[in-house]
Amino acid sequence: MLKIKNLDYSYSRRMRLIENFNMYLPTGCVCGLLGKNGAGKSTLIYLICGLLKPQHGEISLLGRTPFKREPAFLKDIFLVPEEFSLPNVTLEEYVSVNSPFYPRFNREQMEHYLEIFELSKDLHLGKLSLGQKKKAFISFAMACNTSLLLLDEPTNGLDITSKRNFRRAVAECMNDDKSILISTHQVYDVDKILDHVIITDRDGVLLNASINEIIEKIRFSFTTNRERAENALIALEVPGGYNIAEPMTAGEEETSLNLETLFEMMQKGIKL
Repeated sequence: MLKIKNLDYSYSRRMRLIENFNMYLPTGCVCGLLGKNGAGKSTLIYLICGLLKPQHGEISLLGRTPFKREPAFLKDIFLVPEEFSLPNVTLEEYVSVNSPFYPRFNREQMEHYLEIFELSKDLHLGKLSLGQKKKAFISFAMACNTSLLLLDEPTNGLDITSKRNFRRAVAECMNDDKSILISTHQVYDVDKILDHVIITDRDGVLLNASINEIIEKIRFSFTTNRERAENALIALEVPGGYNIAEPMTAGEEETSLNLETLFEMMQKGIKL
């Protein structure tokens, strides 16, 4: 679905934010995009959807060049940025104006996602809290059924229940014909719904792999044994012990992914 080759981008001549960046995103997956603050995740998202123009390199999304912003491209991609504003209108008015731009928009699906988020369909967008606006906007975005949905820090501003409902909505939204790219620092909000993980820094992609590839090679666990922690690929000290990552050996049962531990592994240059 998405291919990025030798991408460069900077906001000033002194510091290049993205340099010689290469990445791919498969179709039919929920992908987490992780990186430290200032690593260029939001900038990358804006480049992918054509709001910024690459200074060097190529981006191909759905067989098209994003910055050309062709109608056939725009109707098949949707961005929910971290910060946004909604007009002071009813949800019905918003849908009537904006849904025609998305041929696969499904009103019943939107109302279902609103129900998951415990929101009424009879909303006035100007009277909602920040968290409610985010849930309403995400519900509309999912119902547009674009091939690629970009979510930048989607769980910021959501309470605990809403974060759980977000995970359910994402799971019900997915099918083999679309992909969702979630840029986030809130790893525990999304780790159970991801099929794929991309970890980046300013030097490029540190990891681009499916969850299945990762857990086939790495065993994630908790231990109170200091010696075992010292011999692990990486050990993160937590209350009562250590979260560790070890090489998977033949015959061992696969474990669940610990996204925080994986992230620290990649930051330290430890390969799968």
